[in-house]
This record gives sequence, structure tokens and C-alpha cells, in this order.
Amino acid sequence: MEDNYEEYDNAFVGNLGDMGYGEDTQAAGEPTSQIENKPKIFLMGLKRSGKSSIQKVVFHKMLPNETLFLESTSKVVKNDISNSSFVQFQIWDFPGQLDFFDPSFDYEYILNNCGAIVFVIDAQDEIIEALQKLHQTIQKVYQINPNIHFEVFIHKSDGLSDDHKIDRQRDIQQKTTEELSDANINVHPSFYVTSIYDHSIFEAFSKVIQKLIPQLPTLENLLDVFISRSRIEKAFLVDVVSKIYVATDNSPVDMQTYELCSDMIDVVIDVSCIYGLKEEEEGLGYDQESHSVIKLNNGMVLYLKEVNKYLALVCLLRESNFDKHGLIDYNFICFKKAIEEVFSRKTTKVGAKKTIKKAN
Repeated sequence: MEDNYEEYDNAFVGNLGDMGYGEDTQAAGEPTSQIENKPKIFLMGLKRSGKSSIQKVVFHKMLPNETLFLESTSKVVKNDISNSSFVQFQIWDFPGQLDFFDPSFDYEYILNNCGAIVFVIDAQDEIIEALQKLHQTIQKVYQINPNIHFEVFIHKSDGLSDDHKIDRQRDIQQKTTEELSDANINVHPSFYVTSIYDHSIFEAFSKVIQKLIPQLPTLENLLDVFISRSRIEKAFLVDVVSKIYVATDNSPVDMQTYELCSDMIDVVIDVSCIYGLKEEEEGLGYDQESHSVIKLNNGMVLYLKEVNKYLALVCLLRESNFDKHGLIDYNFICFKKAIEEVFSRKTTKVGAKKTIKKAN
């Protein structure tokens, strides 16, 4: 069967450097001002709501059970994520007892360079005080920087039944929306039910990070083109360190599919560390040669390819559509070149034409 060819024009501006997203980590001796200018995510909430546990599990690979021994945060903790992962920003963990809006605290200056506020609510605790603090935070922050994204994590959901999770989310979302409406505040926070004991916290943080990437529509469009030409069911562009997906195609995200793709990264990294590194060599064992194909017993195939030293493309497709894996490999090369242009630090428009084979 003869392959058809179809051209697409990927003319876009590829400057993610200004938002702290790029291929280069902080160079030695980088001025502190450049570090401070990276986008910030603030973790807020009442004391013992699980803020520190979230960042330790997601960005520092701490096992969930080990977070039980974490001490309560007593001061603002700043974590620069840009040195260990493709996802480059700062996370500020605010202790629950801190009055962020104290006049002695220069909160206006800090908020001007904040990309998102993640407010963590303990789903197993009383929510009245938490909702009061959430409302106060949104009200004051919105007056200073209306461009900040407000994200609400209904956390520690692992101790609740499925019905209780739904009821808790509905209750918190309804009360928050009503309070903001009564105060004439035009803000629409996003709500996520999360737990550090499953992949829900990674998916929630993926959604938060994606809102800070200005070129997200371009990435999604590239993934849509790739999966449609390669007969792929679902594709994720994943940060291999944190397992946060930077982008996915426009089809709905199924939690089980994301868990499979996330677990595949763990398998590839673990095997690479054991068999891919030389003695006394350190690192992830992840490089430009990293790729993997896993055939599942349900007729599906997991397909992983290295995009750059931080990113991997992880796909799920039917085994019957994997008969032309050469076609998929070729399309991936075109996709990878386009991604490299997106994440280049150029400010000029790129008008290069790419050619992708179309599967019949």
C-alpha cells in the first residue's frame, strides 16, 4: 500500500526560556536575579494539610510512607526545581501558621512574579477554616495580580471512599464558587482530588504546570498530528524526573492510561540504571538512545522514545497498528525536530516545513 504524504507548517515562536522552560539548566555562577525571575508556584494551606509531602513526593522522589516523618514547616521554604528537571520553576512552601498578608511581609513584590497558587485542603479534616483562608487568599491576591492561576488540591483523599471524595469535592467547590460570586470576584479556581499514594497528585501538578507554558497549544497540536498520522491512541510528553506530563493530545486523559505510561518511565529508568551505566557512573541512565516497546496482554502496546535529556514521548497504541513501526519511528523524528524548535531559545519565527507520512 502506498503511503500518502501530507505537509504541515509549524510556524511558531519557540521561546520558552522567558518562562523558565528550556533545555539548559542553570549554569554555574548564574546570577541570583535570574533564578528569582523564574516562574513561581506557591504552596499554601493550613498547617499539616500535606503541602511539604506533595513537593517531596513529586519533585524529590521521596516515598509516600517516608513523608510521615517530615517535620511541620516553620518557615518559608524555597525549592529551585530547575536544576534537576526539565520543568524549571521555583516552589515556595508557606507554613500554615504564617500570615502571608502581614504588612511587614513584602507580599506585593513576591506576587508579581507568581504563576500559580496551589491551595491544599485536608479532605479528612474540617474545611470551614480552610475555606475561609482560601477565600481571603484569593480575594487579596486577585487585587494585586489577577493573572495568577488558583489551584485547589483536595488532598489526602486516600482515606475517603469514592462517594465521599465526590461529595467533598462538590461541597468545597460549591462553597468556594458561591463566596467568590457574592464578593464579585471573577476568579474560577480549578479543583483536584489528590493523594500522594497514587498518580492523582502527578496528574494534578501536570495540569498546574501546563498553565504556565505559553506554547502549550502548539505542543498539543503537534501531538495531535503525530498520533493521527501514526494510528496511536494516546500520547504524553513527560518530564522523566518528576513524571509530570508537559503536554498531551486533545483526547480525554484516562487515569489508568497515564499510570501505565508513568510506570513505563520507572521501568525504563530502573533498567537503564542497572544495565546502562558503567561502574561508579551516576545518573538516570537516560540518553538519546533510550527507547522501549512493551506489549501488554490486552492487545495494546506501550511505546517510549527519548525527545531530549529531560523529556520522553510515551504512547499507547493497538498492537494491530504497530505493524508499521518504521512509519512511527519516522514520524517521531519529524515530531522531535518540531519539539526542538519549540524549546529553542530563539525569538524569531520559524517557518520550516516538515513532512510526515500518513498511515492508511
